[in-house]
Amino acid sequence: MMDEYFPEYDGVWEKVTCPTSREVMRKMPFPSDILDAGEEKVAELLRESSGGVEGKARAARLLEAAKRSIGVVEGRNSAKIRLLSLIDELEFYEKKVAAIEDEMTSIMDSLEMGELLQSMKGVGPVISAVFLGEVGDVSRFDNWKQVCKLAGMNLVEQSSGQHKGKTKISKRGRPYLRYMLFLAGQVGSLHNPEMHGYYRCLRERKNNPLTGYQAFVAVRLKIMRILFHMAKNRVPYDPAKALGKVREQQVATLA
Repeated sequence: MMDEYFPEYDGVWEKVTCPTSREVMRKMPFPSDILDAGEEKVAELLRESSGGVEGKARAARLLEAAKRSIGVVEGRNSAKIRLLSLIDELEFYEKKVAAIEDEMTSIMDSLEMGELLQSMKGVGPVISAVFLGEVGDVSRFDNWKQVCKLAGMNLVEQSSGQHKGKTKISKRGRPYLRYMLFLAGQVGSLHNPEMHGYYRCLRERKNNPLTGYQAFVAVRLKIMRILFHMAKNRVPYDPAKALGKVREQQVATLA
């Protein structure tokens, strides 16, 4: 909606759906609304909706964006009604998601397996709940490669006849499990010291350094193997054993 009527709006915010931006879209969504209100009123709205964090600086950027906007001007009244409906719908689903996550947290707190999986930094109630929900009884698997295939993260080669193409993950498994591992890899690369070091090692090593995406996939696979090991053997996360001695030495050389 905003791309059509105020395409420059996106450049004013780091996240268009943040609470302060939502309030602006409720009250002054389009360039004409911003220009009619003026900088002082826009700044006042920003201060009220952000608790004093935002103000004149953001208001000046909004006015500048409104002045040079090339957005559609026809049908703005009906567009405002639809925009308000979309914001309400977004907030409705956010409340639903929050309620489900609270329920997940409550259930995982009551389970021994939840405590084990969450002993790994970067793995919270939602990630551990989705892992157990999608994988099910871990004892039915002999090794982590079976879980890897279940998630559709096993590598396959794109070949045709005598032509050998690049290898990529198959994506033929369970999408929710694969997405959960995506989140786990993202969070782990940032907040788990061992996974962060592993990612850096893969990216910065002298021989065969990986691209950012390749290293990220490798971190996801590493986390999946660790989660499988913890669930299969019912043991908590051990930072000293997460990478192995060889990888630890490689990470140490980067430091």
